Amino acid sequence: MKDSKMKTQLKTIDGSIVAPQGFLASGVFCDIKRLGTGKGSNKGQKRDLALILSEVPATVAGMFTTNQVCAAPVKVCLPRVAQGTAQAIVANSGNANACTGRQGLKDALEMTALAAKEFHLPDEHVLVASTGRIGVTLPMANVRAGIRQAAQWLGSDPQHGDEAAEAIMTSDTKAKQIAVEFRLGGKAVRLGGICKGAGMIQPGMSMTGRRPATRSLHATMLCFITTDATIQRGPLQAALQEAVAQSFNRITVDGDMSTNDTVFILANGLAANPELGTRNSELGTFQIALNHVCLELAKMIVRDGEGVTRFVTVRVTGARTSAGAEAAARAVANSALVKTSWFGGDPNWGRIIDALGYSAATVVEEKVDIGYSTPGSRKMLWSLRRGQPTKATFKQLCAAVAAKEFDLHINLNLGNADALIYAADLTEEYVDFNKGDVSDPGSLGG
Repeated sequence: MKDSKMKTQLKTIDGSIVAPQGFLASGVFCDIKRLGTGKGSNKGQKRDLALILSEVPATVAGMFTTNQVCAAPVKVCLPRVAQGTAQAIVANSGNANACTGRQGLKDALEMTALAAKEFHLPDEHVLVASTGRIGVTLPMANVRAGIRQAAQWLGSDPQHGDEAAEAIMTSDTKAKQIAVEFRLGGKAVRLGGICKGAGMIQPGMSMTGRRPATRSLHATMLCFITTDATIQRGPLQAALQEAVAQSFNRITVDGDMSTNDTVFILANGLAANPELGTRNSELGTFQIALNHVCLELAKMIVRDGEGVTRFVTVRVTGARTSAGAEAAARAVANSALVKTSWFGGDPNWGRIIDALGYSAATVVEEKVDIGYSTPGSRKMLWSLRRGQPTKATFKQLCAAVAAKEFDLHINLNLGNADALIYAADLTEEYVDFNKGDVSDPGSLGG
């Protein structure tokens, strides 16, 4: 990625979703969060409804949760994204609109209709997303007022992107956004994104909402991406699928897949670059830019995970199959015992090899290597080689895992398949945050 990024000369710019030409955004407070989305939303009057608008119709692609229980907005947007054209996104935080039955579906449709009316658009050209507490119906009077206000406050200054990024936050402690500029066909093209997520994070998204055969193919995480690139719908969906597979579908905070996970990308073509089609030689340049934006946003989610103090990249190599590598990496990344040892700074390889052993991967104890490095470094400190402890001292191993970020290397030495997961530790703060207080419903999470 580093060499490819340098070759394409990605330039980081301000503005996130309003950096590309022809995109407007806003974020407002309309008191949705008062219904309770956990302690993360008890932050005073914070924005809780976002609106994103392209000044012209845009090509759209999307990826959705594969949870068999999916929220009303996901059900509304699946067929709309498949049609290939959209122009606006309305999103709220503080309420997931999930497990809300017919009323929830009606409310999601009304949200799109209200936004469509404000901008004289077909209803089906408006997408909707929600995040927050599950099983609570939306306070639609507040939502209606919020959409009207957000429509009036739309703008293209970086501040408007900031406000939209804030409006989709729940237990997040900081807004997550990025924008880059690069060239396609001699034209300057921009691509920007915002996302949210801190808890209930282990996305496994697909373009249809159906579970893929293996997850490696593909509180809620939401991501909205805008670009002024000119690109056909098929290549845009394929590019998004590839980018999500190596970013959002590679992260875990707590191993829980949300009912609402969604990624949208709108491409309005205002950069006027030669249209990117399946055989266009510059499609690879666009892919590199999209991969970069998605990966940076995904890493922001893990680093801002609920109670997180350590960011760990779990790298599995030498597996017999890709599915086995994936299973091994996820078993380690989601093990409560491994994650708590990371929090304590304990280089407990016993917990790691135990997790490998109960995973679906083929594991031969006498062949397993486990080691540590600084992020991206090739200099290893091995704690286990061929199933046996090395001569590395406990002090050396403790130093290796004391950093806020480090890489965990696992070589099964059985084949050529590999997998990578971006993971986090498990802390007392996470437990305290999520256990809530039943005497105070407002403290309970989503």
